[in-house]
Amino acid sequence: MAVFQYKALDRKAGNKEVAGSVEASNQMEAIAAIKRQGLLPSEVREQKGKGSGKAPGAPAAGGGGNAVLGFLGGGVAAVQVTLFTRQLSTLQDAGLPVVQSLQILTDMQRPGAFRAILGKVTEEVQSGTQLSEAMARHPKVWDKLYTNLVKAGETAGALDVILRRLADFREKAQRLKKKIIGALIYPIAVLTIATAILTFIMLFIVPRFQQIFTDLNVTLPAMTQLLIDMSTFIGNYWWLILILLIGSIVGISIFRKTEMGGAIVDRVALRVPVLGMITKKGSVARFTRTLGTLVTSGVGFLDALEITKSATPNIVVRNAIGEVRDSVKEGESINEPLRRSGIFDDIVVNMIKVGEETGELDKMLMKIADIYDEEVDAAIGAMMALLEPFLIIFMGVAVGFIVIALFLPLIKIIEELGKSAGGG
Repeated sequence: MAVFQYKALDRKAGNKEVAGSVEASNQMEAIAAIKRQGLLPSEVREQKGKGSGKAPGAPAAGGGGNAVLGFLGGGVAAVQVTLFTRQLSTLQDAGLPVVQSLQILTDMQRPGAFRAILGKVTEEVQSGTQLSEAMARHPKVWDKLYTNLVKAGETAGALDVILRRLADFREKAQRLKKKIIGALIYPIAVLTIATAILTFIMLFIVPRFQQIFTDLNVTLPAMTQLLIDMSTFIGNYWWLILILLIGSIVGISIFRKTEMGGAIVDRVALRVPVLGMITKKGSVARFTRTLGTLVTSGVGFLDALEITKSATPNIVVRNAIGEVRDSVKEGESINEPLRRSGIFDDIVVNMIKVGEETGELDKMLMKIADIYDEEVDAAIGAMMALLEPFLIIFMGVAVGFIVIALFLPLIKIIEELGKSAGGG
């Protein structure tokens, strides 16, 4: 435990300034303890040479979650930004000045890219720059959606509320992403292991059987000959297969980064069975939650559509949102352009129409996002239910083919030996 000296305003005594000390594990806990006393902290600093002996500015336990990853990679992990957002909203809700909040959070980070960037932002805000403007200079850390929401919070004087909404938004997005990645780990692992086993069989087991069949001068069935030909090809040209595989991955990656290539890949992603449904529902959930968060935070509707468009990863959906924005700019209601886009289901369009008519579009958008998040969860479950039997069937067919192909000549050899023994 460390000892923290603080200055705070006593609300019960007419906002009289008081000073004192409190024991806590870190500054966040100290601030929470001070607030529980009915005080509004204005300054909280760790007392040097007391408590656990932790050096001033050392990171709090868990305060720099995943910061090591960001440091090693030279970048900033998304989870770091989300944790920072949640902590900053807590400090703002406690009434601390923005600069002091940033200083506290900077000290809590482990050495790395994020701590360095936060240090720069703190210096800029201290010199009079708006927080949103300072963040906008680091677009790889805080995107357009983030900085525009912070700007809206600054303008409305509700930065703590906006930051809390941002933290909620990012946490839900990261939970969904984690769920999708978690669902894909199993089939990818099974396919990788299956490929490794089949490759081992083709490179080492089949050639041994081929040698046995050659020594015995056995006439091979077509099925066995096909297996041996495949094994020979893989053994002779494994390097070519590897080059083609790596080249395909790199080529698709480069093609995906072009405007045309990205549109083609994203269009295919929307049409693939099950996966396309997940992509589409996920895009709708992201669109409605992003737009709903922006509208709720006081961002103008056209600006909110433009920011939502730029925050959408799927090019096909992004272009559809752009067309919706253009139509709304021309004076149309949002529901008809959404219907024409072909991306949004009738239920989404009708719910948005009701939201417009009742003047509660922001609430309706968030409700749609919650519904579609649940549907994405259900779709992921359906995908897993389809993948598991498919993988089992694939492995069964592959192994069955190899076993039958290798044992057909052996059965023939046994039959011939039996005839020879009977004739003798």
